[in-house]
Amino acid sequence: MSEQASKPAAPTRPKMMVDLDPSGQVTQREPDRANRQFLNYAFYKLDPAFRRLPHAEREEIKAEFAAAVAGWVTDAPAEKGHIQRTYSLVGVRSDVDFMLWRIAFDVREFQDAQARLNRTRLMGYLTQPSNYISMQKRSQYVNRIEGSGHGLEILPGQGQYLFIYPFIKTRPWYDLTPHARQGMMDEHIYASGPFKGVRINTSYSYGIDDQEFVVSFDSDYPQEFVDLVHRLRYTEASNFTLRDTPMYTCVKKELPELLNDLA
Repeated sequence: MSEQASKPAAPTRPKMMVDLDPSGQVTQREPDRANRQFLNYAFYKLDPAFRRLPHAEREEIKAEFAAAVAGWVTDAPAEKGHIQRTYSLVGVRSDVDFMLWRIAFDVREFQDAQARLNRTRLMGYLTQPSNYISMQKRSQYVNRIEGSGHGLEILPGQGQYLFIYPFIKTRPWYDLTPHARQGMMDEHIYASGPFKGVRINTSYSYGIDDQEFVVSFDSDYPQEFVDLVHRLRYTEASNFTLRDTPMYTCVKKELPELLNDLA
């Protein structure tokens, strides 16, 4: 065997791509009207007055609410693509108690989901401090890689934890050349490569909500996520972050367990 043949293959970085005409002024690309997933991260806060109700009444109200939450998925035909995951934030944040992560192909489906809840008695004791809407689409900075979270569809709720934050870039980011942005994102993606226990889901909110992106990270390892975020602070792209708060640490729980956390 030759010396060249015996050498181990050098590790390769994912093949990236750059959009040389992000504004569309050169190519005049037609609008993309393909079906995409929309995402809704709905956060709720319980009024402590609910806990002063008699136990039997509380249990009845919780059961009614649980049926309304579940019904949004179970009552819908499969082609609507409804997906829902439930998370508790009790004891983790003071401003919210739980979060419903909903996914559908039409934003009007989120109105139906909330309308179902509005007709329950528990909603009389709930406020909604935060509610984010975003849309899934292919990233312009990375090819679709299995498990990357940058593709056209996502598989939510794979980890026991979900870390979420709205994200806005500075205006100077959009003044950079496409190659400059791509280079920074290459570094960003390469730096995060070793963190295999964290799955990123990046979704886009341009024009449909206040933030530009909603970023969520599925993981079973909070310590790995903390180290990942710390490492990314040292990448060049982080200089162009305008806002990436509030940050929510959400613990995945089935709905009955989540409701028992409340009262």
